[in-house]
Amino acid sequence: MFQTFEVTARPEQGPPRLEALRGELMAEGLDGFLIPRADAHQGEYVAAHDERLSWLTGFTGSAGFCVALREIAGVFIDGRYRTQVKDQVADVYTPVPWPDVTLTAWLKTQLPQGGRVGFDPWLHSAGQIKAARADLDGTGIELVDCANLVDRVWAGQPAPPMEPAKAHPLEFAGESAAEKCTRLGRDLRKAGHAAAVITLPDSIMWLLNIRGADIPRNPVAHGFAILHADGQVDLFMAPSKLEGLGDHLSAGVRVHAPDQFLGAVEALEGCVRVDMGTLPDIVATKLSGQIDDAGDPCALPKARKNAAEIAGSAEAHLRDGAALVEVLAWLDQQPPGSISETQVVSHLEACRRVDNALQDISFETIAGTGPNGAIMHYRVTEETDSTLQDGHLLVLDSGGQYLDGTTDVTRTVAIGTVGEAEKRAFTRVLKGMISLSMLQWPVGLAGRDIECIARAPLWAAGQDFNHGVGHGVGAYLSVHEGPQRLARTSHVPIEPGMILSNEPGYYREGAFGIRIENLVVAQEAPALADADPERAMLNWKTLTFAPIDRRLIVVDTLTFSERNWLNDYHRQVAEHIGPRVGSATRMWLDAATAPI
Repeated sequence: MFQTFEVTARPEQGPPRLEALRGELMAEGLDGFLIPRADAHQGEYVAAHDERLSWLTGFTGSAGFCVALREIAGVFIDGRYRTQVKDQVADVYTPVPWPDVTLTAWLKTQLPQGGRVGFDPWLHSAGQIKAARADLDGTGIELVDCANLVDRVWAGQPAPPMEPAKAHPLEFAGESAAEKCTRLGRDLRKAGHAAAVITLPDSIMWLLNIRGADIPRNPVAHGFAILHADGQVDLFMAPSKLEGLGDHLSAGVRVHAPDQFLGAVEALEGCVRVDMGTLPDIVATKLSGQIDDAGDPCALPKARKNAAEIAGSAEAHLRDGAALVEVLAWLDQQPPGSISETQVVSHLEACRRVDNALQDISFETIAGTGPNGAIMHYRVTEETDSTLQDGHLLVLDSGGQYLDGTTDVTRTVAIGTVGEAEKRAFTRVLKGMISLSMLQWPVGLAGRDIECIARAPLWAAGQDFNHGVGHGVGAYLSVHEGPQRLARTSHVPIEPGMILSNEPGYYREGAFGIRIENLVVAQEAPALADADPERAMLNWKTLTFAPIDRRLIVVDTLTFSERNWLNDYHRQVAEHIGPRVGSATRMWLDAATAPI
């Protein structure tokens, strides 16, 4: 069980907390301090102990940071959170659109005479600090590593998590930890690397076939690792987390206390492989030899799911789909105005927990009705809980962490009679999702090369959305997994075995939101009759099976191929999910998946 702490500032708490932080600025002779949403492991999600940004400002998004200066405090948020931030932070904070406005550009504007801005070197990557310092060169603005000033003023800060880790069975991993370490060690030797420093928790979990519970909804344990070219691993993790894993961890894994990590890094000789984008700045300063910024050696092997991982994920999606269909059928029986967002969330989580393989949900369920659906990463609270009213669209985004796979699915559902503008927008989103699902593309293309396929129908109507089309997904690991993404900034080629989300959307602030999401796995495409024999192609296999609300589709705007894809998909939904649900739900499902 995870303990509950007050880690989010209410609006009235923002001013005194900021004032206390500014007192520390004065005491340290600093003009500002950087507060990222990050921990020493540079993962996307953080434990309660590391929720400094939320505790200080009230902002609960999964990405962003604050720059607290003596006279102004900016909260930097990307396009997903520009609506949310307005409701969460006090007036003493100024929302800053990021990355449209960069950290260094903002600092140059706010500190024209220069100044000293402090940062915790554990919470910022070496690449971030190096780039920022280069951009600030000659401005008189200095980035100064220092103790964490938020920790000094955070009374009652939760302790770092110390949850026990467990073995991840070989039947789901598909490859032993010893085999992974040997294989990656061989890759290091070929590249001339003596060792690799690994700080991302999901990489360590994947490499050693263990799972943890230090982060809610993410089965990871905090720690650091050094993988050597001979396949040996030095693991720096609290020994209490590893009790009972002696038989699982191979003889090639040496366990050390976390406080020995920096000393071990300092003692490394030869060329060391790192990922400067995630390596904490303080760790980079301890590396005295040659550094090769070749990236986390686990990232791509982890992203290329093996046959066991793909099979497990496919099976997890079938059980997860059955739970979701039970909820969709139940939801369809509730009159408009009779239930609230929290009731939907509770019922969905209860249906998922019928499956004994469920370990946790994979993220906090999003159930946003009406205007709340326009908040892309909306989380219902007691204050925001809303009733599903006639004419609303409900955005229901959820997932589960199962022993054999991680799921993430979004459906947008009509509540009562929905307007034509909503239906037209929904159909455009659906057309984009279908177009990407049907896509076949040459090997070597990256997410940036193909993500526009899902946006094209919206672009044709002068519409768009401010999030990526898709993210990577782990195998009973993080629901957001790199390095692959379907995004304009992703240069990583899509490879067979990579699981990604396909989730275009549309959001009209103050009115409604729409998102449709399936998970898909990349695979080799079969050769076509007229194909170039030397040109290998890839396509997608869909993993998610749940009906798409036919009431929201403007059918006559679908092309022949789009209609065929939808009818075939719904046939598969009925075929795969029908036998897994109750008789009443099966009747509902048959109607929901009828051909159009």
